[in-house]
Amino acid sequence: MSRKLVAAQFISLDGVVEAPEEWHFPYFSDEMGAAVGEMQAAADTLLLGRVTYEAFAAVWPHESGEMADAINAIHKLVASTALTEPGWRNASVIEGDVVAAVKELKGQPGANIHINGSITLTQTLLAAGLIDELRLLVHPIVLGGGRRLFSDGVGQVPLKLTQAVTFGTGVVDLTYQPA
Repeated sequence: MSRKLVAAQFISLDGVVEAPEEWHFPYFSDEMGAAVGEMQAAADTLLLGRVTYEAFAAVWPHESGEMADAINAIHKLVASTALTEPGWRNASVIEGDVVAAVKELKGQPGANIHINGSITLTQTLLAAGLIDELRLLVHPIVLGGGRRLFSDGVGQVPLKLTQAVTFGTGVVDLTYQPA
């Protein structure tokens, strides 16, 4: 049995996923924390693009608490052609073709592989048909600009909704799988 690749994104109503640290936190709640925690707990590998990895590595090693401990302890893989030394405990860089590396990783024994943020990586793996579950935490805000997960030219990606949960803050947690 192959491992499941789960990609999670904080996303605005107008599809923006860029810089959630600038708009996401007013909507964070215990409900959302529990949902994010469940995703993290089901995974034994965190797969990140370089930009997201560098943002995480600048913060999480200096934090404490249950979530920080989990993120610091989990095996982290970075998809990057520029980074050679990740410099964070339990982190390594994927060398070569990321699609081939993820296909191989999914075939190995283990728990889920979780992608957090990492817009370009998520787009690449979604286009390659490697994402088994897409979790969109849709925030009730229109940003009017910024990088979108589904940009022009992405092509059709048929999905089926498998779960929808609304949090008290108005955030909707949508789970999709390939159709």
